[in-house]
Amino acid sequence: MIKEKKLAFYNLRNYENLPQIQSLTKEQKFNLQVISTVLPFRTNNYVVEELIDWSNIPNDPMFQLTFPQEGMLSEEHFNKIATAIKNDYPKEKIREIADSIRMELNPHPAGQMSANVAFLDGEVVPGLQHKYRETVLIFPSSGQTCHAYCTFCFRWAQFVGRSDLKFATDESRRFLNYLKRHKEVTDVLITGGDPMVMTAEKLAIYIEPLLAPEFNHIRNIRIGTKSLSYWPYRYVTDKDADDILRLFEKVVNSGKHLAIMAHFNHRVELSTKVLQRAVSRIRSTGAQIRTQSPLINHINNNADVWSEMWREQVNLGMIPYYFFVERDTGAKEYFAVPLWRALEVYRDAYAQVSGLMRTVRGPSMSALPGKVAIDGIAEINGEKVFVLNFIQARNPDWVKRPFFAKFDKNATWLNELEPAFGEKFFYEDELEEMLNAATRRLQKTLIESEMIA
Repeated sequence: MIKEKKLAFYNLRNYENLPQIQSLTKEQKFNLQVISTVLPFRTNNYVVEELIDWSNIPNDPMFQLTFPQEGMLSEEHFNKIATAIKNDYPKEKIREIADSIRMELNPHPAGQMSANVAFLDGEVVPGLQHKYRETVLIFPSSGQTCHAYCTFCFRWAQFVGRSDLKFATDESRRFLNYLKRHKEVTDVLITGGDPMVMTAEKLAIYIEPLLAPEFNHIRNIRIGTKSLSYWPYRYVTDKDADDILRLFEKVVNSGKHLAIMAHFNHRVELSTKVLQRAVSRIRSTGAQIRTQSPLINHINNNADVWSEMWREQVNLGMIPYYFFVERDTGAKEYFAVPLWRALEVYRDAYAQVSGLMRTVRGPSMSALPGKVAIDGIAEINGEKVFVLNFIQARNPDWVKRPFFAKFDKNATWLNELEPAFGEKFFYEDELEEMLNAATRRLQKTLIESEMIA
């Protein structure tokens, strides 16, 4: 029997109330304060009490995953904030310094603010991203937070209190009209933040309309969430846990496929009884759980961690889906792993498991042109190269067309690679045309809306 647990949050204002925090030194506490002035910090009592090994601080992977660490900011950025705090600068001045640093951390990578914008009748549709032909992302306005924040998160900019860096739907529900018009869309991904912070009633507002006949072209509904890792009680003892499961059943019974896109970064997250019960309850609705994570230095940069994680996920009835490369945003320098190392970890973990676990794809970079997989390292005509291909792309015709980049032992992202055997990658000219067209359209729309206003 799983006992009910009341959710309690901890952040910069109250984290020192935790008894476990007394093991941190004064310097560690100050470093945490400095880092979390720039990057978002939030954890909860489940993570603190059931996932973190407090005898292994600061090296414990779950501590690294949820508590800001020294090294997450450059020395220059760290010193700017540290000086401001030590000298008691006004809050407004500290916020101004923090904002200027945030803008240097690539807050919205891969063209999210410009190239992925959805338009309807000449207006931007708030809270939507449409990068790939078949898939639209929805960012519910009520799902703009999480049960805890991952220190590596590529959507960290959603949580720092700046409205200009947020994606969120408005109250007009124009996203439904957009989906109604775009019959090429087969998949909807409800994301955030984390949509599972919403009540069952609010989540239903986004899901139930998609079950109507005018949305028959929407075959798959996905929910991107970290809740299974950070608050599995959401599906077991929360007051509307049963309502959530009934909503999932309703989707499945409608004939649509429901996929819970669960984020697991370490095997520890799979170890608790409440997590295992949550997974069982979700699967009983007919929903499928697919798992994904980036390779993250200090947390899971180890093939054995991945192979054990995939085995346990399959044992619990989940499907390993994506092995990502850490994105080029936020605290990337702290968490990034060279591409050759990402391939090595993926290959070594892949070699340790049976075919049931080999559903996982990667190492995959969710880059500006699309999801680029590193297929291998080869020597061609005497030149050492990365062998790459698109798993997904802005132009579907690019998918599964192998291309090659010069081997670079220091490269951690696509834009750090140079083409092999030529001046450009095959897609570059077309991508430039796409981005220019997207920018022109966005500028025209913004100018016209200002004129109307």
